[in-house]
Amino acid sequence: MFFEAARLEEIATGGMKAVEAGGKEIVLCNYDGKIFALNRRCGHTNAPLDMGTLEGYILTCPMHNVQFDITTGEALSIPVPLDPGNEKLPERTLKHFQYIAMLMTHIRVCDIRSYPVKIDGGAIKVDVEEDSCCV
Repeated sequence: MFFEAARLEEIATGGMKAVEAGGKEIVLCNYDGKIFALNRRCGHTNAPLDMGTLEGYILTCPMHNVQFDITTGEALSIPVPLDPGNEKLPERTLKHFQYIAMLMTHIRVCDIRSYPVKIDGGAIKVDVEEDSCCV
């Protein structure tokens, strides 16, 4: 069942919009004028993906830089730990960051669901039925 999620003119090319459709949090992505719909939450830490960046068909999570292919929902990378660069950090903080970086190598990144989209008279409609999603 398709739910109207937004209007086509609400999402510029290269842009994203968080919406709710059929009780699910969705992020709509406009890649070259084509709309893709994905689960709004990252497959790593549940961060809101619409607060990340979209470059071409690659959506990057704002928390740990995990990247997803918006055309499939496939996770393309593992988390990237914070790099403080040349900044001098207190020893305790540095040890904490090193520990988190080690933990992140053991964290699984799940693909995110993608949903079928159709455009009907300028309305973006998303099918969020369980059996119509990709995992």
